[in-house]
Order: sequence, then structure tokens, then C-alpha cells
Amino acid sequence: MAKLSGTKNLTAIAAILTVGTALSFGPGAALAADEVTEDQILKALTPTKKPLTRGLSTGGSPQPAVNPTESKFVSSVRGRTTRSLSRTEREEIAAIVKDKPKIDLEITFDYNSADISTKSIPSVEALGRALSNAELKGSTFVVAGHTDAAGGEEYNQNLSERRADAIKKYLVDKYGINGSDLVTVGYGKSKLKDPAQPLAEANRRVQVVNMETKVTAQK
Repeated sequence: MAKLSGTKNLTAIAAILTVGTALSFGPGAALAADEVTEDQILKALTPTKKPLTRGLSTGGSPQPAVNPTESKFVSSVRGRTTRSLSRTEREEIAAIVKDKPKIDLEITFDYNSADISTKSIPSVEALGRALSNAELKGSTFVVAGHTDAAGGEEYNQNLSERRADAIKKYLVDKYGINGSDLVTVGYGKSKLKDPAQPLAEANRRVQVVNMETKVTAQK
């Protein structure tokens, strides 16, 4: 990963925590760690209402339209370890999350580490409270780690996975979120947010995506 320069000590690297879809903040928008609130995250992560379908044979109440293929795939990766995902599965996840709800949060990690920096804990806590809200509770979320272009592919792949796992562990340990509802995946330096500046801080991020799929009971 790229080292911080100038008067900044080599104590932390910036990462962007992106929670998946374009709502009020829009693609690429970022909120500083000391600005984000639980309400902002909740608003950005709450899916827009979709057309309802009515069961023709049962005459039941209208139900949200779903993509059965997408739902089946999401179910297949729930509960999987980060390292168990194949390259093909990682790419399929990347394709699915493009149109999901998102918000960018600034999260920092200690240099060359997956340890969340002290100054970023409030942002992760805001995320934990938002994901615990009844509006989002029980949904499946993808936590995807990304790095900048510095360093080798294998090293960055490993670091991105560790950072995604660190976010997941914090949310599970501190907020009791079901680990199976958090699918972790690493992309290393393969999906730069700012390809024109491969070493930019914006590329060092963790992306959290609301898959809009509730496959578990409300907890």
C-alpha cells in the first residue's frame, strides 16, 4: 500500500467505506468520518420501493418483485469464508452490486494493517447501529475490501480480504449482527475507484453493499 507522506506519520492509511447504492448522496460522494450519522447511513442504504407482484394462484397480498437467479446466488455465498470465494464468484458479486444502495464513508486503517484506526471507530459504530435498524435488519450485505495499486497482486488481495473481515468482525462482535448476513470479499487492486490516480486514497476502501435480499428472519 502507498505510504503517507509529508508531515503525516506512517500510522494510518485511508480507506473508503462504501455502502452500496445511489440514493441521496450519489455515486462517488464521500462523507468524512466525523460527519456521518446513523440516519444518513440508514437513508442511503434503505432500498427504493420496487413494483409489487400478486400471486395469481393464491390471490395473496402483493409481494416485492425479486430476481430469483440473483437471490439464489446470494444465498449460495452466505456463510462462506472470504478466502473460499472463487474469482468467478467475486466478479459475479461485483456485477450484482452495481445498482444497489450506497454511501461512501471515510474509514482509516493502521498502516499496512487491517486494524481499524481509533478515529474511524465512530463511523463503524454508526454503520453498526444503522444495520441493526428494523429497516435493514435481516438483509444480506456484502463487505468488499479494495486497495490501491502499490504492491503485488497477492499481497493486496490478502490485505483487502483482511480489511473486509475486520469490518465484519466488529459488526458481529459489537452489534450482534448475524455473520451470515455479511458476505466478505476482497478485490485487492483489481477494481480501482480512481484508475487515473492508481495510488490515490480513494482506491483504498471497503465497500459495503445492501443486496436487498432478506433470506433470514428478522432478528
